[in-house]
Amino acid sequence: MATGRANVNVSLSRNWDHLQNKYVGTGHPDTSKFEWLVNHHRDSLASHIGHYDMLSYFAVASNESIGRTKMELIEKMMSPVGPPPAQTQEDGNE
Repeated sequence: MATGRANVNVSLSRNWDHLQNKYVGTGHPDTSKFEWLVNHHRDSLASHIGHYDMLSYFAVASNESIGRTKMELIEKMMSPVGPPPAQTQEDGNE
């Protein structure tokens, strides 16, 4: 019983490592909160742009054309959560 579970965990670990290397948005232990938020917001915006019904809903709700709404969402993907936080020096040499 334990042997089967170990094989599943090893397989899952290998698959997870492959997915993390293939897709940026899956993150890794060193991913900061800001990086995770940027990936999450960009994925959401890309999904809204890719689903025409959702895009047309946003266009009607904002009283804009579908093309303008799509352009605004694409522009928002450049910096979806604002500027990055200020970097701190962790090496102690300030």
